[in-house]
Amino acid sequence: METLLHSDALARFGHALSDPTRTRILLSLRDGPAYPSEMAERIGVSRQILSNHLACLRGCGLVVAVPEGRRNRYELADRRIAAALGDLLGVVLAVDPACCPAAEAQDCC
Repeated sequence: METLLHSDALARFGHALSDPTRTRILLSLRDGPAYPSEMAERIGVSRQILSNHLACLRGCGLVVAVPEGRRNRYELADRRIAAALGDLLGVVLAVDPACCPAAEAQDCC
């Protein structure tokens, strides 16, 4: 049975995944917790851009900041998010590329 809570959670997940930078952050955190400076370097964005996206992901309830002294370490809010991302990757990889040739230009649905 679908509830408002379920649709809200899926909408937040969809919003998070709708941006390539946020998607890269989530995939990076799927491998384990990380510090912002490490993530910014790994995914190739400035720390300011990363900070803005981390704030969005925190607001969506997908990541949490864990204080460690004067720094924050970021991790997925629930380990099941990593499993869900893996499941979604499996679905995406099963899609026929001929179905949406404009996907390379990110113009596809």
